[in-house]
Amino acid sequence: MPPIDQNTMRFYERIAIDDGFDGMGLGEEAERLPKAIGDNNVLVMGNHGVMVVGENVAGTFDELFYFERACETLITAYSTGRELRIASPEVARKTARQWQEYPEFAERHFAAIKDILDEECPDYRQ
Repeated sequence: MPPIDQNTMRFYERIAIDDGFDGMGLGEEAERLPKAIGDNNVLVMGNHGVMVVGENVAGTFDELFYFERACETLITAYSTGRELRIASPEVARKTARQWQEYPEFAERHFAAIKDILDEECPDYRQ
């Protein structure tokens, strides 16, 4: 993912790609996908979708939320037809590292989402 804003930079050098899709994986994917994702949290599964893993629900949700935002930003940028303004590898790595070191960001983000749901749609807890 080209590093064109702070959300896309969050995933700089942190996305794995799986090109092994060959139909519905009714068993063999269980062995292939963990190898494909490696030490990353995001796996783009070619012709299949995306998988995000994390240490807890808050962190995993946060990764998926911002990955979707980053993809949306990138597709919007591509749709302009203009040349992308890509950050240097140094800036992209620094920003990715800053996201990783942001203390309790995912937990606060997830708590805010739950607060909104508690107010607007409290039935979700049932």
